[in-house]
Amino acid sequence: MSREKITAARRCVVKIGSALLTADGKGLDRDAMSGWVAQIAGLLDDGVEVVLVSSGAVAEGMSRLGWRTRPTAVHDLQAAAAVGQMGLVQAYESRFQQHGRHTAQILLDHDDLSQRQRYLNARRTLQALLGLGVVPVVNENDTVVTDEIRFGDNDTLAALVANLIDAEILVILTDQLGLFDRDPRQNADARLIGEGRAGDPALDGLAGGSAGNLGRGGMITKLRAARLAARSGASTIIASGREPDVLLRLWRGEPVGTLLVADQEPIAARKQWLAGQLQVRGVLVLDNGAVKVLTEQGRSLLPVGVKAASGQFRRGDLVACHNEQGREIARGLVNFNADETARILGQSSARIADILGYCDDEELIHRDNLVLT
Repeated sequence: MSREKITAARRCVVKIGSALLTADGKGLDRDAMSGWVAQIAGLLDDGVEVVLVSSGAVAEGMSRLGWRTRPTAVHDLQAAAAVGQMGLVQAYESRFQQHGRHTAQILLDHDDLSQRQRYLNARRTLQALLGLGVVPVVNENDTVVTDEIRFGDNDTLAALVANLIDAEILVILTDQLGLFDRDPRQNADARLIGEGRAGDPALDGLAGGSAGNLGRGGMITKLRAARLAARSGASTIIASGREPDVLLRLWRGEPVGTLLVADQEPIAARKQWLAGQLQVRGVLVLDNGAVKVLTEQGRSLLPVGVKAASGQFRRGDLVACHNEQGREIARGLVNFNADETARILGQSSARIADILGYCDDEELIHRDNLVLT
């Protein structure tokens, strides 16, 4: 996707991070919010559907509670999120109303996107809201989620939402101008990368960590989000939310920020769902023959090609498939639990019934339930 094609995009996800939304821990920057809302309203008037993924609940809660340092205890974080969510929603609702637009609060957790039926329900709800001209304001459900089942950062959540609604563009607004060839905080001559491929592994070495203490993400999470968004064909733009009219200028085709082009064909919707799941319950180590069958022939994974298994997984759980060097090459929904898998490793499918006493499936993972990573 070139810059010019952005102007033709009709559906996007805009993510605004904590570093932008909060004024150095003093709560929400409501003046800045007014500016972004006005820009989103302008896109809506031009026929662009927008889902807003917004950070800021914990930071706003910290401000309201008088906390200067982000707490580490889970329940304190959840309390801050619960308090701050009120202010965040009120701020967006009042500002969008000034432009004659309704908003809807959507709180998601990992189970909403990992369970197929809930995933489809979330998809239909978001699509219905967009059809009504409503702006969904999405955030992770921080008040109930725990570290074991959280998305990890709103960059990842925004990418999953882009997959969920088949967005053409993911815009990540941050406090940086974009992705640089070196850390601009330490190198005055660092150059902004105007365009690249989302899947380019060379970009990983250019990404640093988070500069602040309010958010959980950094530039590396934005690169990972771009790769996740690319699975549904969405290109990603990383740009500074402090640039004047940044969203409107992007849709005019101006060279703002860093464009990371989706460099792969969109994968099927079911496999997008599989690829977006974060809770892997086990690992299967494949021999070279099985790796070749999966990656070059698109076939199912049979027990004979698996050398080892780890983890306590059940039938239907998501497991990762690694090559012998430890690199993940695929993931999928397994047809046997961990104990059964351990007994049939390296065996021909014809022997499954003899070993287990039954054989419901000949494949360890069927190709329809497997996605290459």
